[in-house]
Amino acid sequence: MEAFLVSTGIVALAEVGDKTQLLSFVLAARYRQPLQIVLGILAATLLNHALAGALGTLITGWLGPQTLRWVLGGSFLAMAAWVLIPDRLDEGETRLPRLGVFGATLVAFFLAEMGDKTQVATVALAARYAAFGPVVIGTTMGMMAANAPAVLFGERISRRVPVHAVHRIAAAVFAVLGVSALLGGADALFD
Repeated sequence: MEAFLVSTGIVALAEVGDKTQLLSFVLAARYRQPLQIVLGILAATLLNHALAGALGTLITGWLGPQTLRWVLGGSFLAMAAWVLIPDRLDEGETRLPRLGVFGATLVAFFLAEMGDKTQVATVALAARYAAFGPVVIGTTMGMMAANAPAVLFGERISRRVPVHAVHRIAAAVFAVLGVSALLGGADALFD
């Protein structure tokens, strides 16, 4: 349950202002079919995070406990810094394939999420908890918690949410996880 809750919370916070959330706004404005867009985001996120979760689970088996501790600690600290860097949607990412609303959303969102901070966080969380299912479901729920309202309520939300404050909170959570892992206290914090 902890892996699910931590994964959901971290990704929901990290996603605010992220390029995939910006893509959600673009898709909503362009297509105005929220159900198809939300379903496309869900499918893309499940696929992307399942791949990331599988990689994280494999890393757990490849690395010894001490090496894993240092890799995870460094990864979470890097995520803390990365979350503070504002994202922007690149011009090329707004050219969507002609696959219908669901297909365009699926492809665009999957590609935008490749190498994104939430995908990297999913790898790190799956490695940390060695819990593929709870992490993938949790990170997917976090993505949906941030992106479904962006699709449904769009600009009204973007004007009211203090993006910088949310990023600072997410960075602090990642930093705590990183320091805790480096000090060997991650198990005491979350177990």
